[in-house]
Amino acid sequence: MPAPSKKTSKKTSKKTSKKTSKKTSKKIRPLVAGNWKMNGKKADLRDVRRLSGGLAKAKYACEVAVCVPATLTSRVSDLKLGSRVMIGGQDCHPAEKGAHTGDISADMLKDAGAKWVILGHSERRAEVKLGGHGETSKLVRDKALAARASGLKTIICVGELLKERKSGDTLKVVGAQLRQSLPDGCTAANTVIAYEPVWAIGSGLTPSAAQVGTVHAYIRKALVRRFGDAGAGMRILYGGSVKPSNAAEIMAVQDVNGALVGGASLKAQDFLGIIKAYAL
Repeated sequence: MPAPSKKTSKKTSKKTSKKTSKKTSKKIRPLVAGNWKMNGKKADLRDVRRLSGGLAKAKYACEVAVCVPATLTSRVSDLKLGSRVMIGGQDCHPAEKGAHTGDISADMLKDAGAKWVILGHSERRAEVKLGGHGETSKLVRDKALAARASGLKTIICVGELLKERKSGDTLKVVGAQLRQSLPDGCTAANTVIAYEPVWAIGSGLTPSAAQVGTVHAYIRKALVRRFGDAGAGMRILYGGSVKPSNAAEIMAVQDVNGALVGGASLKAQDFLGIIKAYAL
């Protein structure tokens, strides 16, 4: 999808902000979640402590979570951070248990202290030949059901490749992923959506505020259309090269209810710099 024209962004904002922003944005408590990916050892727990300490020094109008590797889940839980920093996993298997070497179930994450789990991240949806796992939206849906059954809240990721944006298929791709990845019964209490333009992740590239707003408005309309009032209250995060220098601008976009942060969440100082976009 090429960069939207001024007409497109204005039309989108007029249609969506009047119908959704007044009902949702003021009531939705944002979430800023850090995705450590395949990073972090025992010594890096010091940054989680620093993050918690930094959050204690001021008030923020958002919730904060860190989604760490499975090897650190119980260690972060042992820090006893309470609700100040919630713990999440980065994936789970759809089965409760069984002969699935190397996998981890939602029950295991929950038992280790996790409250959240990221599902359908682009790095898992990517083709195997590109270093991914070739996950389909149906598999993401099955994982979401397993997570819900175990009492985990899910952050379900959707987003387009660069070639899909260039061909103008962004909304088509995102819409299909939403329909196929989200199980019935999604609510604001159990599901968060993260829009991550794949071409922006780890690249240093960030779509314009107008581009982000167009996609988030589309996602909001799709959620309301399918889930009604529950969809109106669900959080939609932006993920894709979020950093302290652009966080405030991105968080100010209509229907952006927080962020899914990658590399910038590894260091407490950088992560706090992003969270400060929600300082009271």
